[in-house]
Amino acid sequence: MGNIELRITPRDWISVLLIGMLFSTLLSSFGYYLLGLKPIHGGLFGMALGFFITLFSLVFITLMNRYLLPKIEKKFWNTIAALFSFLSGFLGTLSTYYALEYSFVEIISSFATHPYQNGSIIGILTYLIGALMYRFVKTRNQKEHVDHLFIQSRVGSLETQLNPHFLYNALNSLAELIHQDPDKAEAAVLKISTFLRNTMHEAPLIRLEEEIKNANDYIDLENIRFGGTITLNVASDSKFNPWLVPKFSIQLLCENALKHGMIRSSEPFSITIRTFYDDALHIEVSNSGREITTTTFGIGLSNLQERLTHLCGGTLSITSHEPPTYTLTLKERHEYSDR
Repeated sequence: MGNIELRITPRDWISVLLIGMLFSTLLSSFGYYLLGLKPIHGGLFGMALGFFITLFSLVFITLMNRYLLPKIEKKFWNTIAALFSFLSGFLGTLSTYYALEYSFVEIISSFATHPYQNGSIIGILTYLIGALMYRFVKTRNQKEHVDHLFIQSRVGSLETQLNPHFLYNALNSLAELIHQDPDKAEAAVLKISTFLRNTMHEAPLIRLEEEIKNANDYIDLENIRFGGTITLNVASDSKFNPWLVPKFSIQLLCENALKHGMIRSSEPFSITIRTFYDDALHIEVSNSGREITTTTFGIGLSNLQERLTHLCGGTLSITSHEPPTYTLTLKERHEYSDR
C-alpha cells in the first residue's frame, strides 16, 4: 500500500527488535534485582520477552498493514492498531512464560500464578510503546515524502530551464543557416525534431548509452552549422550502458565545449567522452580547444551540478584545465529497468 503512515522498513524492525530487547532486558534485570533475585535471570527473561513481543508485532502489523487496514475506513485504524498492539504484548508475554517455564531461568512467582493478568498489563504497555513508534514512523515517512516531492519539483524546475536553453541555441543555428544554405536549414529542422523527440520523455535519468546518443545527435546537428569540423570520440565500455545518468548531462558538456573551447569554427575540433570506474562511475568529457581559465560554473553547469546532487549524489568537477576536461562522478548506482 502506498499510504506513508503504514510504511515500515526492515531497518525499522531491526531497530525495534534491538531497542525492545535491550529495554526489556535492562528493566527486567533491575526488577529481579529489587526482588532479591538473580539479575542474570531477569536479563534472560527480558531478552526473551523483547524477542517474542517484536516477533508477534512483526507478524500482526505486517498482516494488518497489507491486508486489513487498506480495506477499511481510516477512522477505525487506531482501534484496530491498539487491539493488535495489545495482542502482541499479551501473546509475547505468554510465549515467554511458557518457553522458559521448564528452563533453568527463574521466573517471578506472580508470572507463574497470574500469567494472563501480567500478559494483559504488558499488552497495555506494548500498545503505548507501539503508539509512540507509530508517531515516530509517521513523522519520519512524512518528512521523507516531503523531501522526495521537493526534489522532484526542483529537478523538474531545473529541466524546464534546460530544455529552452538547448532549443534557444539550436534555433539560433537554424536562423543562420536559413540565409546561408536552405537545404542545410531543412536538414537542421529535421535533426532538431528528431533530437527533441528522443529526449523529451519525462524520466530525469536515462541510460548512459542513450545520453551518449543524445550527445552524438547534438554534434551531428552542430556539424550542419560548422561544416563537419567537429569530431566526437567515445571511449566507453558497454558494461556501463545500463547506468542511469541525468538527462542532457553529457550533451550539455559537449555544448559547453563548443561554446567555450572552439577557437575557430573552420578548424577541426574534437570532443572525447571517456568512462571509467574506481569507487564510482566517472564520465570525462574533454576537448581540443582553448584552456579553461575560470573555475566558476555558469547557469548551465550550475544547473547540471544541482541535478547531479539531487538525482544520484553526484558531482561535476574540472579535472584538467589543458586539455579542458570536465568529469561527472556518479556516486550512487542506478541501473536501467523497464519503465
